[in-house]
Order: sequence, then structure tokens, then C-alpha cells
Amino acid sequence: MIYDIHIASYLRSVASENEAFLCKIEEDAIKNGVPIIRKEMESFLRVMLDMLSPQNILELGTATGYSSLLMATHLKKSGKPFKITTVEDFEPRFLEASKNIKAAGFFSEINIIKGDALEVLDNLNDKYQFVFMDAAKAQYVNYLPKVIKLMDEGSALITDNVLLEGDLTLSRFVNERRDRTIHARMREYIDLLIHNENLSTTLIPIGDGITLSYKKD
Repeated sequence: MIYDIHIASYLRSVASENEAFLCKIEEDAIKNGVPIIRKEMESFLRVMLDMLSPQNILELGTATGYSSLLMATHLKKSGKPFKITTVEDFEPRFLEASKNIKAAGFFSEINIIKGDALEVLDNLNDKYQFVFMDAAKAQYVNYLPKVIKLMDEGSALITDNVLLEGDLTLSRFVNERRDRTIHARMREYIDLLIHNENLSTTLIPIGDGITLSYKKD
């Protein structure tokens, strides 16, 4: 946790309640050690979706489908058409996510693709108004130029877990040697976001830290 635990607890206590099927997916994910987005991120996603009303969404990192189903459930309430393309490389999670998406009745709105995101991104032709990145952190720097090409002008890119439980702010010599590479990659990614002339980016210390980037006209 990168900020006061009491603040985090309060934010979670006022978060919107989810549908029963989402609660079950969340429960199973926690039980099986599958990482899913935190309650603070859920609230943030809902607000961003309301602000942008995106018709075409790209998600990198499906896991068991929790975040894509959360977005789909929220967007469906608006009555506007939407499509979510989500990418997952790990077959057991891909299969679980496919099952969850079908059971929830969103198989026509959510297109789940199995494959390495770096390869999948090269084969996508659509433009996206909203991108949610929550995949292999060491690959963020490689995803970024491909993602930017797929983003519409005025679109948003949200990247989750960028502060690495707060350890990103520590000296590299304080962190364990095995963590230094991922920390260096994440610092590079944030630097690329902030200094990209096509993007306007801010860091927000909620959950495990996120970046919010806006693609300029």
C-alpha cells in the first residue's frame, strides 16, 4: 500500500457494490492468488468511462476477466454500444476469462484474444478511445509505442500498478537485486509517458499507483 491504510479503507468502504457474478469472480481470484484491480481503481474506471463514453476499449491483461466485465457491466447501463478487446497470454487464465465472459452474457461485447500482447498489438487495426494496461510490467515500455498508434485523438490510457507497492521511489540499492530490473523498466516507462509529445500524463497515488495519459489532438 502506497498511502495511509486508513484512507484506503475508507475509500473501499464507500465504493459501489458490484453485481453478484463479479463478486464471485473476485472471490475466486483472491482465493486462487490471481491479481485483480483494487476497489479504488474500480471507482476510478467507472468515472473515466462516464466522462469519455468510449465505444472501443482495449485492455492488455485480462486475467480472469474481472476488469473487462466490470467495465462492460458499467457501460451497458448507459445503453450505448461498446466493444472491449482484451488480451491474455496465459492459457489457464484465458480459458477462465472466456468462461466468465460467456456466463455473464457479454461474449458479443467482449472480444478476448489469446496471445503475446506485443504480437497482438501489431495485428489490431481499430482505433481505441480508452486503453487499460494491466499486463506484464516489464513489457510496458515495449507496449507503449504500439498502443499510442492505436489510440484515437482525445483518448485515455490508464496504466495500473506503476509504483510497485511504493518501492519504485526507493534507491535501487535498497531494493532486492531481483527487483531492480523491473523497477528500472517501470521508471523508464513513466519517463517515456511524461516526455512523449503526443501525451499529457499524470501519476495518481491510488491503489498501487496509476498513470493517466491523454492523447493530444
